[in-house]
Amino acid sequence: MQKECPIDWTEYTPQDQAVLCFLVRDGRVLLIHKKRGLGAGKVNGPGGKREAGESLVLTATRELYEEVGIIPENPDHRGTLRFAFSDGYNLEVHIFTAPSWSGEPVETAEAIPFWVRLENIPFDRMWEDDIHWLPAVLAGRRVDGEMCFDGDRMLCWDIRWSDGTRISGKR
Repeated sequence: MQKECPIDWTEYTPQDQAVLCFLVRDGRVLLIHKKRGLGAGKVNGPGGKREAGESLVLTATRELYEEVGIIPENPDHRGTLRFAFSDGYNLEVHIFTAPSWSGEPVETAEAIPFWVRLENIPFDRMWEDDIHWLPAVLAGRRVDGEMCFDGDRMLCWDIRWSDGTRISGKR
């Protein structure tokens, strides 16, 4: 049964802002097995919620250190994704990449980090939207988009890149 997207994007207001920061080098990206919080049990990029008064770059730096013990150097803002969940929760996520960092990834109470080749990213264990935008971001493109979810299931999406490419869909 097809569900309509439960959101009017012109009225969208996020309850929280968060960041994801993908460390990329030599054809590999650092991902995590998320242990707790939103997306627990899934594979994702390291990141987390922005604290009051914090810049997005500071959030990316703090969250990577807290989640995997790494400090990214010069994180590059690659785009913004807005998520609306059918339970009423709205989350705005800022995407960063970083080609350099200090430290080595370590397991924490929040995440188990692991490196994977770009061609072997385990999209089947990630949020359903990731396959649509993450490869382009890791290839250097900028992204902007909106996605609606009912639990783990994506209901609708509209994703745009800086070169004018766009994909959208609805279940």
